[in-house]
Amino acid sequence: MDSIKLSICIPTFNRAAFLTKALTHVLNDCKFPFAYEVVVSDNASTDNTRDIVEQFREKGLPIHYFRQVENVGYERNLTGVFRRGRGDYLVYLSDDDLLIPEAVVETVRYLDANPDATAAYAPWDLYDEVARIKVAQFYAQSIDLKFAQRNFVEAFSFLVDNHIFPEIAIYRASALRSAMVPRYFCFWAFVYLAHFLDQGSVAFLARPFYRSVTVSSVRRDREQAGNEEVMVAWDRYRGGLEYFMGMAIGRSPTPMPPAQVAAYTDMIKTFTLIRMSVALRFWVARKDYLRSYELFCRLNFGGLHDNPTVQSLKGSLLLMVAVQTLARIANATASVDRLVLAGVKDLPSLESLLRELELEPRIAVTPEPPQPSAEDASRSIVFVAEDADRRRFLDRGYSPNLVLSEDDLVKTIIIR
Repeated sequence: MDSIKLSICIPTFNRAAFLTKALTHVLNDCKFPFAYEVVVSDNASTDNTRDIVEQFREKGLPIHYFRQVENVGYERNLTGVFRRGRGDYLVYLSDDDLLIPEAVVETVRYLDANPDATAAYAPWDLYDEVARIKVAQFYAQSIDLKFAQRNFVEAFSFLVDNHIFPEIAIYRASALRSAMVPRYFCFWAFVYLAHFLDQGSVAFLARPFYRSVTVSSVRRDREQAGNEEVMVAWDRYRGGLEYFMGMAIGRSPTPMPPAQVAAYTDMIKTFTLIRMSVALRFWVARKDYLRSYELFCRLNFGGLHDNPTVQSLKGSLLLMVAVQTLARIANATASVDRLVLAGVKDLPSLESLLRELELEPRIAVTPEPPQPSAEDASRSIVFVAEDADRRRFLDRGYSPNLVLSEDDLVKTIIIR
């Protein structure tokens, strides 16, 4: 048997149906002109993942299966699956994504022809698997680029100027052994790139060899894991870029001037703020307006008050935050099962908005009752349109911190 040229590395956990599709794709579509293997690292699945692997091994797929004793988390399992690869080169494949075989071959040929390159990165396609069409491409570049060993400054400018996320690559095994270790506060892709660039040159090729499936034939309603990361990971992105430039400073034969460090710090700040504006769009789309408001404030302070997303929210965010605040207070208060809306002209419309913004079905929405019992009053939260109306409800036995006026809900909200 020839030595293994490429290891296709698949981390997985309790996704037997997705893994079946991925392995079927490799078996049927990945006809490479070199020897390859598939490496599966099972993060202690409780489904039939092991049986699926055995089925494909019997079909002739060169597959190696390893199982974690317990679930060690995604990133540790990711680094672990690469450690198990035996090929000259290694490539990641999510169990719900696809490779573009001919482009993989082209990328491997590039690495063969450029032995100084420790990794070849590329953009990736966003792919509708049901319609079998490319929806978009995650970043684009017109030509192949190669950054010389330890040319951190030019590589950094390329990343931040073009908003590049170096997540998809084929790695040279000899460099990967010391480059890929788990990180916690710094985004792994920037950290790994720094270590690959420390050991040799790094290429960014124009042609995608990877398809990130946005609409899956296995389950169309599945949540994109990457979307969750975008919504919360801006500080890790910042940490990854700071780590990257920390490597640049640490490997530089001469100290970096303070003014230059300050300039790079500002570039990282701007990059981070832009990622936060993307997160803001996602939180708004999810109708989580309280989290959206926090990001809105941070973006305003950071200088992105002219950002289109920030601008678009100025007219509607105040109302949405106030109503969602009321809904969440009601949801979070023990032994409350009714919300009284007093002095509200269009109660059905406000109730509808409250339900849309998470008010739980167990909480009844009612107008002001004629005379509540002590029990009813103790189980109620009250919204009064006018602050002057609070006194009336307090006199009738309602809890003082559960009688809220519009002023109570909006006085901490500043929209500029």
